[in-house]
Amino acid sequence: MAANFAMIMVTILALHHQTTAATNVVKTEVFRSPEIVMEPGLVSNKNYFNIDFPRGHIGLKSFNAELVDERGNPVPLHEIYLHHWVLNRYFARKNNSIDVHDDLSIVRNSGICENGLPQYFGVGAETRRTSTHIPHPYAIQVGDPATIPAGYEEGWVLNVHAIDTRGTDDKMGCTECRCDLYGFSASGGGLHCCPDDSRCRLKQGFRGENKTIYLRYTVKYVDWDSSSIIPLDIYILDVTDVWTKADQSKGIGSTHHCKVEYGVESCAAGVEKGGCVDTKSVSFSFPVGGDVVYGVGHQHAGGVGTTLYGQGGRTICSSKPIYGKGNEAGNEAGFIVGMSTCYPTPAAPVKISAGETLTLVSNYSSIESHTGVMALFYLLLAHSDPKPLPTLASKFMMVHEFVWPIVLLGAVVIATVVALKGRIENSEGYEAMQ
Repeated sequence: MAANFAMIMVTILALHHQTTAATNVVKTEVFRSPEIVMEPGLVSNKNYFNIDFPRGHIGLKSFNAELVDERGNPVPLHEIYLHHWVLNRYFARKNNSIDVHDDLSIVRNSGICENGLPQYFGVGAETRRTSTHIPHPYAIQVGDPATIPAGYEEGWVLNVHAIDTRGTDDKMGCTECRCDLYGFSASGGGLHCCPDDSRCRLKQGFRGENKTIYLRYTVKYVDWDSSSIIPLDIYILDVTDVWTKADQSKGIGSTHHCKVEYGVESCAAGVEKGGCVDTKSVSFSFPVGGDVVYGVGHQHAGGVGTTLYGQGGRTICSSKPIYGKGNEAGNEAGFIVGMSTCYPTPAAPVKISAGETLTLVSNYSSIESHTGVMALFYLLLAHSDPKPLPTLASKFMMVHEFVWPIVLLGAVVIATVVALKGRIENSEGYEAMQ
């Protein structure tokens, strides 16, 4: 009887373990954006609403994307430059018969820029060789019915900013959105000079064919299980952030105005190349505490690295660019094709305290001037004191509290049987101990 009971308990626990493991199975779906028709010099910077995306209450584990042609072949950066892709979440009214743009609200990440950068995921030219993987037991929680307002549904909008540099006068200048190359009289450059349907100057007499491309994106996710997954908060930091410190005595709250882009002037004549580095930094008080699970920087060509420091100068995460050395997609010479990432481990955790002063530093080569550069930092944080994940035993107890007296009784019975069996064997000699 005791043996049968023990087998039943083992079976129940095994089935429970299998059920829990099944809920954490990582699923993968591959989609592609609507077609994007490019031609030499043309800029496409469009938003695609209600894109194909996994539905339901899920935990996002990664989002990877790249530009491909009609046959699914990767498109290299030296042909069509991917300035950025950005994935935003929103709530839209169900069965909306009018333009979806008129009745939706963007669901922002956790901060810290109030005036922009609300995305859940987003990178640029470095997309192919920058990891977005989120390790177990963490995930970004979306699709929770409890957070979606009545009468609304969750949707996703994808912004893709691509620049066709085939046949252009100055490929790198086009990718930096230099205003003069786009026919604007303004000096400098940046996003305001390369809007949708604008054109970068071509070489005299150049003719080229149209090219249809897509953003192919791969989403990895798990079905949400609050008993085995820890939710993460997304924070995007910007080195151009103009931070206003809170002043409670005056009723002024903390604000962050992020400009996103800035320019790098070339270094003075006579300066050795090794000394031609433009450094920009910003310090601010971080609003919450948490454990860093993932960190990565975002820079443009010319970038030589960005680092986030904690109070006292400790390094939270340093992210360095990977430059291509060839011609094929993912290894294009002269372009940043990846950024190194930070994955702190339980053995060497990295924590941020609420109210801690953080400093973000960005370095760019200033051998040449650069326009429209960026230095963003993407952080995934778990709260320092999350609701503890139940152990297998405690989860079993929560679901099956009524059987614990039986379990305890069974343990007593088994112990008694074992003890009696031991006495009998001892009375028969030591052969049973072999």
